Amino acid sequence: MFSFFKDDGAKGADIYVDLGTANTLIAVRGKGVVINEPTLIAFSEVSSEKRKVVAVGQEAKDKIMKTAGSIIAFRPLKEGVIADYDTTEVMLRHFLNRPGMKAFMKRPRIVISLPYGVTEVEKRAAIEAGKAAGAREVILIDEPMAAAMGADLPIKEARGSMIVDIGGGTTEVAVIALADIVYCRAIRVGGHKIDESITEYLKKKRNLVISQEVAEQLKIDIGTATPKKDIKTITISGRDLDSGLQKSIEVSSEEIGNAMDHDINQIIEAIHSALEKTPPELVSDIIEAGVVLAGGGALIRDLDLRLQNEIRLPVRISKDPLLAIARGGEMVLSDPELLSKIQLEV
Repeated sequence: MFSFFKDDGAKGADIYVDLGTANTLIAVRGKGVVINEPTLIAFSEVSSEKRKVVAVGQEAKDKIMKTAGSIIAFRPLKEGVIADYDTTEVMLRHFLNRPGMKAFMKRPRIVISLPYGVTEVEKRAAIEAGKAAGAREVILIDEPMAAAMGADLPIKEARGSMIVDIGGGTTEVAVIALADIVYCRAIRVGGHKIDESITEYLKKKRNLVISQEVAEQLKIDIGTATPKKDIKTITISGRDLDSGLQKSIEVSSEEIGNAMDHDINQIIEAIHSALEKTPPELVSDIIEAGVVLAGGGALIRDLDLRLQNEIRLPVRISKDPLLAIARGGEMVLSDPELLSKIQLEV
């Protein structure tokens, strides 16, 4: 049953890994997405110089929420790239050595996607982490390419396609034609930056200190790209900046939308910049086909409408945008010719 995976002569690959700032997604050829969990590790302090891994992924998130203060949360990636090699290797090894993963294959060929334009040092860190976690070979590709494939864009054709992938750490605006990235603008605005903006806004405007988790939930529940439209309210709890005591206040979607507005404007500016620097013949293709959104940020309420009004082009959200990049990564695994063309040089 698994002979296709074990054929050393095959030029395809076995496993795709998206090491996202917020979530890590892993897809297996022919099996689809098998892991979709927070890029998170929970530590306990054994001594001042030693830490013990308590949990990884979703289990780590659950433990941190239940036992706040007694364990330390750590995200090994920052803005889409490895910030701590050792912790990334531990996390990746944990995911790849789960009982369900071991059943697929040993010493697999792994494809890892990275943000566009990463440095040689960042590329080598990803390769070394993959090999240390058990990979026989690690192949690198650009994240926008995987996202475009997962969004069902015709990347192999001569016409231009534009993908806007709004992840946890970065937003990448890429124009793709003939399986090549013609132009890409990457900005350090993503889900985590938007959460920080919400936190800072409430601290400054409402004198309330909230956690990143509360900010993220506000973004999901009432965050909007059109602050004055369909206003909703929600009650939240936090710490009063003056008294230091817990208090509850009611906040509106208009406030949260205003908090997010600067970050959304940066995404709009990145799209305008990409269109200005794209060859005219490909811009005409994009005008006809429109712009496609992927990544968790695509789910911000009315973001597609806001972008459509600002850039004067059709904008649509890809099917299940959170998983678009993993779907595209899995498609690459069984297309050796495409994988050979799009893999990054190291």
